[in-house]
Amino acid sequence: MTSKLMKLASQSQLSSWLPSIHPQVWIFAIGRFLSEVGTGCTLFYAPIFFVNEVGLSATSVGVALGSASISGIVGRIVGGSLADSEHWGRRRTLLLATAISAIASLVLAATNDFTILVIGSLISGLGIGFYWPAAEAVVADASQIDNRRETFAIARLADNLGLAIGIALAGFLIAVIGSYRWLFVIDAISFLMFFGVVYVGISKTEQQQMGESEKTAHFASWMAVLSVDAKQLVARHRRFLVYIAVNIFFTIYISQIHSTLPLYLKNFVVKSTTEGFAQTTISVLFAWHLVLAIIFQLPVTSFLKRCSHTLALTVSAILWGVGFGLIWVSGTAPSYNLAWVALALGVFAVAIVSYTPSAASLVTELAPENQRGVYFSVNAVCWAIGSFIGHPLGGWALDQPPIITNTFWLGFPLSVLIVVVILQYLNRILPE
Repeated sequence: MTSKLMKLASQSQLSSWLPSIHPQVWIFAIGRFLSEVGTGCTLFYAPIFFVNEVGLSATSVGVALGSASISGIVGRIVGGSLADSEHWGRRRTLLLATAISAIASLVLAATNDFTILVIGSLISGLGIGFYWPAAEAVVADASQIDNRRETFAIARLADNLGLAIGIALAGFLIAVIGSYRWLFVIDAISFLMFFGVVYVGISKTEQQQMGESEKTAHFASWMAVLSVDAKQLVARHRRFLVYIAVNIFFTIYISQIHSTLPLYLKNFVVKSTTEGFAQTTISVLFAWHLVLAIIFQLPVTSFLKRCSHTLALTVSAILWGVGFGLIWVSGTAPSYNLAWVALALGVFAVAIVSYTPSAASLVTELAPENQRGVYFSVNAVCWAIGSFIGHPLGGWALDQPPIITNTFWLGFPLSVLIVVVILQYLNRILPE
């Protein structure tokens, strides 16, 4: 009898952690996992490869990676409209995005100068631009208001799990074959696998049926969302614009983790010598970061579910500030540099899992159902802007004298004060 009660209690607890999730989300999560394995192979190693192997400067690599934001903005605008289109929809947009991304990975694998790197980055940005509005809309369509944060958390969990495996795989391959180029080939293969999952497992999304008076041209939808005319600005759109302002800060923070920090750890963080950590150490550090993100994703989401979206984002912002402060300590402390970096990446892991589900859920609630693609494309443009600012800024900082490079990290905790102020204003104008 006791064992039966314990079993029922365990099942009840599992049910509370994993509420009823639409089967489409699980299928899509599998595809995202496969894709992120390939992305994990290149995400943190790409700047190291282009600087230390190809021979480009950190600034030029930052500019080249930032150029992906230009095509990314175009892709996000067009992708959001295509995702909302009755005749195109989420599924076809995702298929187009994965095909473009596979081509981009192959171009990056062949990079041997700045020009090819820019071309590959532009193609990659276009694929990412098409991908994110449709991907977020697919998850939003399959979620309910009572399990929305958990639904987005499941998608992010698949992303982080794939990234962690990809990072570990990349570290092993570099140690065995010593070639970074094959990592991009693996990335291309993973995108093709994701293409197959979407083609076979994702059904055409049923768009909401709208009357003629409710149908809005795609260009008009964008103008409505981004309108700054006080007479035309709907309260829903005004709140969304405030959210966009604060979201750009978060995306700048994330861009530093993806591009600036790996190269900083490789070339600048001192131990007992003037060199940074070995590739295997960096691999372990970022795997640690993602393992913690995987472990804390559902518990943190469950805990913050009782909080407002703005409070959850405030918690995330404060954690980002603490993490960047610890990175500064790791580069200036005379000893225990590895411990400081590990602690910082642990804080960043909790910051990310605090941010992503709440941000996506807030966008879903602010967006009209017939304009979710457009809203998520605007939200994705924030990522493009954040990368456009963050990658060149980080590359520039790494090309400066050590005192500027190390002090660079202290600017981010100061920017968190601005983020918290904007979030407090957003909290006041959001409905209960």
